[in-house]
Amino acid sequence: MLDFDELSRRMDGALKTLAQEFSGLRTGRASAELLDPVQVEAYGSMMPLNQVGTVTVPEPRMLAVQVWDKSLVKAVEKGIASAGLGLNPMADGQLVRITLPELTEERRKELVKVAAKYAEQTRVAVRNVRRDGMDQLKKLEKDGKISEDEHREKSDKVQKLTDDHIAKIDAMVAQKEKDILKV
Repeated sequence: MLDFDELSRRMDGALKTLAQEFSGLRTGRASAELLDPVQVEAYGSMMPLNQVGTVTVPEPRMLAVQVWDKSLVKAVEKGIASAGLGLNPMADGQLVRITLPELTEERRKELVKVAAKYAEQTRVAVRNVRRDGMDQLKKLEKDGKISEDEHREKSDKVQKLTDDHIAKIDAMVAQKEKDILKV
């Protein structure tokens, strides 16, 4: 049988991922989540920044990373600089400071495009879950486990679930655009 809870859980997972990606997009004020996508080369492998130091927000437009291992300070600086976030880290002992520059109108528009790209990737992920559900329904009908009417009824339910999640994505991206463009 088709497990609607499983489909819903997978779609919710896509929304959760989108929310995490959005938290990494700058809106003009500092947030520790901004550095979540940063990977640092440490101990011979790539590691998330939060596994080599503590990220704090000492001022509204500044982030600080307290690096736990002194030998990783340069790697943390390099990881932040090369993460494509437009940030310029400066080391001060074991503390790496990142001052957030004012967002220009051009940069805000770029961020809106990035947010739209993330949203589209999430819509595709949700549609892939829908496709998996529809494929399961076709197989169940073909194998004689459900009738044509049941197939239609369950297909409508899968579509409604998909539409609900797409609407949530649209609302999330609209809110993020508003946050980014707010001066």
